[in-house]
Amino acid sequence: MNKFKIVLVLLSLVITTTYGQTENKIEVINFHSTHRCVKCKAIEKNTNETLTTVFAKELKEGTITLQVINVDKKENYSIAEKFEATGTSMFLNVVVGGKEKKIDITRFAFSNAKNPSQFAEILKSKIDDQLKEI
Repeated sequence: MNKFKIVLVLLSLVITTTYGQTENKIEVINFHSTHRCVKCKAIEKNTNETLTTVFAKELKEGTITLQVINVDKKENYSIAEKFEATGTSMFLNVVVGGKEKKIDITRFAFSNAKNPSQFAEILKSKIDDQLKEI
């Protein structure tokens, strides 16, 4: 392989790596434990319905992602520790230019779990506010 091809391959790797590190997105992360209460299940249902109806385009593009994570599973310990989640909790992790901003929205989620329309309205507002930043 000549030097020109090597440089192109290396440049391609740098561009790909840099792009992957600076991808702007909002990760909606819903943590739960193995034994789930009614509100915990409602939070997951309301979140999923809101994202798939209001933010379908952003989900498809990867601008918004949803992760539902059981904190009791060994393979999830590191992410649970990163967010200090020991049970049911919910976060928006806003990634802009490779930097993460963790927004704890657990209190909102529990307060509105049994009111799907209000839950959707407030979650939409919170996400819309963050979409302006990415």
